[in-house]
Amino acid sequence: MVALQVPVEIRPAVEHTLEAARLDLGYGDRQIVRDLTVEIPTGQVSVIIGANGCGKSTLLRGLARLLTPTGGNVLLDGRSIQSIPSKEVAKIMGLLPQAPTAPEGITVADLVGRGRYPHQGWFRQWTAEDDRAVAEALAATDIVDLAGRPIEEMSGGQRQRVWIAMALAQETDLLLLDEPTTYLDLTHQIDVLDLLTDLNRRRGTTIVIVMHDLNLACRYADHLIAMCDGQIVAEGKPHDVITAENMDRVFGLRAEIISDPVSRTPTIIPIGRHHCDNPDTTPTDLR
Repeated sequence: MVALQVPVEIRPAVEHTLEAARLDLGYGDRQIVRDLTVEIPTGQVSVIIGANGCGKSTLLRGLARLLTPTGGNVLLDGRSIQSIPSKEVAKIMGLLPQAPTAPEGITVADLVGRGRYPHQGWFRQWTAEDDRAVAEALAATDIVDLAGRPIEEMSGGQRQRVWIAMALAQETDLLLLDEPTTYLDLTHQIDVLDLLTDLNRRRGTTIVIVMHDLNLACRYADHLIAMCDGQIVAEGKPHDVITAENMDRVFGLRAEIISDPVSRTPTIIPIGRHHCDNPDTTPTDLR
């Protein structure tokens, strides 16, 4: 068998850094994230995983400056993100929240065009460069044919692709996404994750994604961050983070860890209580 030579894609250098230092986040009197320190790897795809309510989305909101810390700091390029003007942050960092809302009656193209807002100003109005960015975002998410239609006519999956297109049109060096594959069927989930991987490899965009699907997370992440009870309990390459011990620790789940036959990344096989009596079912780690 002749081995195929896969060309290595060179990622452009990216200047911007994002980290949290002893971060506390919460809502009112309820503290969710406690004393958390993390450095997001520059130029890589990081995926945050964990059980429902563990603080994944809260951490993402804190990193994106949507939530003011009750303690500690989020640092963008070494500066407290709270001290940086909003428009300056928006030129560096894009965010796709979990449940975005659109103005009534707005069309797909107009909503995607709003991703260009950080690049506008008193002396810089809409340009051919903005047209190009919007057109490329529409094409990348396969919604060119929907451009003139109102958002309220879209299905849940179509709307999700429109929001992703808006984030892409913003053309930032940092992109944060909270459950970007929600509402999408499996084909479109893969399309979106392939698209984000292409963006990372072509432009060196640092990408942070909150995801529930662990097997897709393992396939697409350069770096996994596993959370439990508002803290990081493991982080690193998927092979280092996805172990039977960590599945029990993070999710309270007994699981067998095997190798994905396509990507060679870890694959989690849950062991339900109806299969616990099988003497051949003993959790093992992929090493």
